[in-house]
Parts: sequence; structure tokens; C-alpha cells
Amino acid sequence: MTDQTPVQPRAEVLGGLTPYLQVDGAFKAAEFYKKAFGAEQVFAYPADEKGRTMHIHLHINGSTLMLGDAYPEHGHPHKAAQGYTLQLHLDDGDIDSWWQRAVDAGCEVATPLQVMFWGDRWGQLNDPFGVAWAMNAPVK
Repeated sequence: MTDQTPVQPRAEVLGGLTPYLQVDGAFKAAEFYKKAFGAEQVFAYPADEKGRTMHIHLHINGSTLMLGDAYPEHGHPHKAAQGYTLQLHLDDGDIDSWWQRAVDAGCEVATPLQVMFWGDRWGQLNDPFGVAWAMNAPVK
């Protein structure tokens, strides 16, 4: 067993509901989310002997996102993401730069950014870890 001393001191949880993703490669995902979504890593447990971590805490766009690796030997096997989307609520003046940064980082466009029937600009992307991300901004 490796040392499980946190890399950083515990950080404030932002928002009232926190998505917690189980991904295959949490450290790689955190690095990707820094590039794609401007995430700030505010806490993490160090890697174990297999390069996995049980917990990383990120801040993105004023909210918290937590993630960790699968631990099949403890009853938590990796399962592909399905049936949910993480949505970023942005201002109309910001959505294009957020979108382009995510695409440039390697997100795949699922639904192009466009004005939708409800009147907001919206689009959906898929990240390399199988997570669907949407961006929404009111049209002014």
C-alpha cells in the first residue's frame, strides 16, 4: 500500500449537488478537464502502486466535480458512462470560447452549438473518457 496522504489540504465543496465520476484514469481525466474546461485541481489523494487514485476534487465554472478510478478488487469495477450529461451554464459572451477550448483539447462534437427551440444556445460534446458534456447559454 502506498502513502495515502492527501496531495493538497481539503478544499471547499462548491454548489449543492456534486457529480462524482468514476473513470478509467482519474489523473489523466483531471489533466484533460484542466485543458478542456479550465478546471482547477483543489485536492487529490496520491496514486497507488497501479497509478490509480480514489479521489480528485476539481473546481469548474464555480462548481465542484469529483472523480476517482475504478477499484474492481473492492467491488467498484469500471463501467462506461451512460445516461447522463454534465451541463455547463454559461453567459452568452463566454460560450464560444468555452466550446472552442473543449474542442481544441480533444472533445468530440455530438451536437453542434446552436440556438435551440427553447431559445438558448446549446451544444453537446463527448470527452475521451466517455462523459457527455453540454454547454448552455441564454441568448441576449
